[in-house]
Amino acid sequence: MSVSNGIQGKVVVITGASSGLGEATARHLAARGARLVLAARRADRLAALQAELAAGGAEALVVATDVADAAQVQALADQTLARFGRIDVWVNNAGIMPLAPLAQRKVDEWSRMIDVNVKGVLHGIAAALPAMTAQKSGHFINIASVAGLKLFTPIGTVYSATKFAVRALSEGLRAEAPEGVRTTIVSPGAVESELKLGSSDPGSAEGVKAFYEANQIPADSVARAIAYAIEQPADVDINEIVLRPTVQDF
Repeated sequence: MSVSNGIQGKVVVITGASSGLGEATARHLAARGARLVLAARRADRLAALQAELAAGGAEALVVATDVADAAQVQALADQTLARFGRIDVWVNNAGIMPLAPLAQRKVDEWSRMIDVNVKGVLHGIAAALPAMTAQKSGHFINIASVAGLKLFTPIGTVYSATKFAVRALSEGLRAEAPEGVRTTIVSPGAVESELKLGSSDPGSAEGVKAFYEANQIPADSVARAIAYAIEQPADVDINEIVLRPTVQDF
């Protein structure tokens, strides 16, 4: 298998690596020669993925992490630096999507979405930026959504708000970033993952499931987009990638 010089040997931290886009990205980048740090809450899933990647010759560190907890995310960065001595890429992928109309007043779900989808990204930036600044190199890849480009109503207003926020934070980071630090927003449409299973409202859950079954593309579609952004020369910053299933009109 050919290995891209733009990815081989890079230390890549992936949050939400226990399933979906994160898991697919880990597999894809491992095959391209990256050294991986796998983070998520489900340590057992991470351990299984680590064993699978190790069997293929890839090096991976597992750190159980809830991105909503700033201290845990800082520990993730600290353990990465202790093991590898640097952080080349930080993929802020962890996210949740409980959907329901605003009138249902699912305040706890709103708060959790903000904690994971928005604060989780900020925690990742805060944890990794000092190392990248010192290195004068690094790359943040923040997973947003097409719902951050167009309001996802009537059931996804809060989810859209979190993804609009991810895009704003990413663009602000790009503008403020120190020398050598790149920022990429990846905004997928319907992609196969557990994200579609997060709705506690039966009506919303049924509609989302049907929408995804009719439209979704494999998770490694996003993994390839992430790899494309990473492998560019250091003087090229892919600012944003939007990808949808061909049949998806939203």
